[in-house]
Amino acid sequence: MGGPTAFGWLLVVLCATTGAYCLLRMRSRVEEQRRAAGGEALTGFGMAAMAAPAAVFVPPSGTWTAYAVVFGAAGLRALWAARSDPHHLHHVVEAAAMVRMALAMAGAPASAGGHAHGHGTSGVPLLTGVLMLYFTGYVLLAGVRLVPAPAVPGGGPAPGWGDRPELSRACRLAMGMAMLVMLPAM
Repeated sequence: MGGPTAFGWLLVVLCATTGAYCLLRMRSRVEEQRRAAGGEALTGFGMAAMAAPAAVFVPPSGTWTAYAVVFGAAGLRALWAARSDPHHLHHVVEAAAMVRMALAMAGAPASAGGHAHGHGTSGVPLLTGVLMLYFTGYVLLAGVRLVPAPAVPGGGPAPGWGDRPELSRACRLAMGMAMLVMLPAM
């Protein structure tokens, strides 16, 4: 991804941290939580690799095409899972955005080291614009969901780190914001 090196590293840290927390969520006792967390971890780590400054990380040729294939498969898996849980439709859109960014990076000029620096004077492509609108709405909704609910006295045992809904929501919010930053830069 083009742009200032410090900005790229901040995105790498944010995305890698959310990916790491999603790996922790995969230890949850709730099967659906584990399943969703795996796809979110893949997305977090994938976004971290895409955000790495081009001056530091130049992947081998074909890497971004392989990313597109991996996230295409993840999108198909999420589409299959959406039959029983509509939450997975978000994962389908997330995977589509990752495929879009991977293909943009695969087609980036060689001088960019495999990292795209923008889209010139042609403006924002239609698919990117639609994805940005979706993630804008998603980020706003995720932010509202973080507003704390009133505490219930004597609420039972504290959940484990993998089962904390407010942390899961915060991770989803962080990845949605990172997606909003990265999409127009591709």
